[in-house]
Amino acid sequence: MKLLMVSLGCDKNLVDSEKMTGLLVAKGFVLTDDEEEAEVAVINTCCFIDDAKKESIDRIFELAKLKETGRLKVLIAAGCMAQRYRNEILEEIPELDGIVGTSGIGGIVRAVEDALRGMRSEEMCDISTDPVIAPESRALIGASFSSYLKIAEGCDKYCSYCAIPAFRGHYRSYPMEALLKEASLLASRGVRELILVAQETTLYGVDLYGSRQLHILLKKLCAIEGLHWIRVLYCYPEEIYPELIETIAEEPKICHYLDLPIQHAADSVLKRMNRRTTNADLRTLVRTLRERIPDIALRTTLITGFPGETEEEHRELLAFVKEMQFDRLGVFQYSREEGTRAADMKPQIKKSVKKQRYGEIMEAQQKISLKKNLARKGEVMEVLVEGSIPEDQVCIGRTYMDAPNVDGFFFFQPKRGHMSGDFIRALVTAGSEYDLHGEELDEQSLSSQ
Repeated sequence: MKLLMVSLGCDKNLVDSEKMTGLLVAKGFVLTDDEEEAEVAVINTCCFIDDAKKESIDRIFELAKLKETGRLKVLIAAGCMAQRYRNEILEEIPELDGIVGTSGIGGIVRAVEDALRGMRSEEMCDISTDPVIAPESRALIGASFSSYLKIAEGCDKYCSYCAIPAFRGHYRSYPMEALLKEASLLASRGVRELILVAQETTLYGVDLYGSRQLHILLKKLCAIEGLHWIRVLYCYPEEIYPELIETIAEEPKICHYLDLPIQHAADSVLKRMNRRTTNADLRTLVRTLRERIPDIALRTTLITGFPGETEEEHRELLAFVKEMQFDRLGVFQYSREEGTRAADMKPQIKKSVKKQRYGEIMEAQQKISLKKNLARKGEVMEVLVEGSIPEDQVCIGRTYMDAPNVDGFFFFQPKRGHMSGDFIRALVTAGSEYDLHGEELDEQSLSSQ
């Protein structure tokens, strides 16, 4: 039977989707991206913010229509929204033939087979219990040359705006030997860029080994043949420690790139958010990272319009952004999530004010990014080739400064034909707010290195 897997939300969700896909393919289902020919559809949902919930619900209803107009026989909702709103979606969306919770993905085959027999299945497990899924069972449904390695699940931070612990459970690291086996298998399948993800990567190992072990995991991953780049996302600033910084600085495979979700810079707002850092802490960390790794690309995310945010607090954040000169920056307008402490805080900021403040921060960052990109003119950079625009005779790639799906691109004029996943060297000739432009150097591709 033809299987359609729809993965919404974050890259951690994508890993879960790939594990479910692998389990179903091993049972004989054939993966398709054509909705019209799908006989079974699984949608891995997200509910991080209101927009994500709406997207998940809209896609469920879009697919539900195919049960009337197409070949679709079974529709399963999995993931965060299925876990968080289990009773509501079962009652309000009768077209669903089953749901699979965040810790129940190992039961996806049973859920589909039950549905094919006319039984409405619920694969729900304790959210602190992780499914045992062999690394070799994972299928790659994203780019074949770049893949994510989820090193932990859950979170214990309990930021006042976030509901993730309620449907992902407490923080638990995955055993290092299992991660190394999975990474080796990914490399054997052609993955060149490995991206480490979790709700928080920097705490890796504390629960299993009694201390932070991310630097040790990184060193062991660097020894895996075939991996060319290793990138680390979701590093909470208060948990970044000296050994980790040294490992990033010293290991040539590790991209000089860190994603630091700081969320705000005003101490008063950080306290209401239940964050563990202060303005002074953040300044010290940024200075330390740039002193030890001068070419490091720092990415951060911010929340604007948090409950009670005053104009003065917003101005403090804006000034911080201008001063820190982050290489990459994303901004969320605060989303009121039921069940969180922030949802009951007063006053809630008007949408128009949140939108205005969002625009001011993004405008400031665009100027910073443009200035930084223009300053790179004349540099020679290593580029991971992702694809091409044949009609423009241009290739698209990324540098070490750019994570997939969240950062910019490098557009370059090629000297020869390339496959996605090749590494080449290119000269930067121009820059824009988010992207770099250049031309490939007339030298041998790094693909075989």
